[in-house]
Amino acid sequence: MDQKAIIEFWASEAEESFHVADHLFEKKDYSYALFFGHLAVEKILKAVFVKNKNEAVPRSHNLLRLAKEANIEITEEQEHTLIRITAFNLETRYPDYKKEFRKNAPYSLLHMNLKKSKRSSYG
Repeated sequence: MDQKAIIEFWASEAEESFHVADHLFEKKDYSYALFFGHLAVEKILKAVFVKNKNEAVPRSHNLLRLAKEANIEITEEQEHTLIRITAFNLETRYPDYKKEFRKNAPYSLLHMNLKKSKRSSYG
């Protein structure tokens, strides 16, 4: 695939992940909504990485690392947001974390961070 096709692939995958995240959130399946929100941000960052560097994307789920390696200038607030969203990847992926996460995460926190996931991807 050429660079444009790879970028379009990652962007399309990100849109699909956001669609799934919204659907899961509407169904009140918050932990998986955040997991898919993380995936969407990750995929957008990978599209930007390819656009900026024209290299194969790193095999990483760490959003801050991906943003930095893609040469994206980010604010301190965006950095903290990327770190928190990355934590959702762990908290919702592994059963022991997921159970504790579901028990302790309030709706307002989940909703706010899903919105931040979208803002992180689209500016």
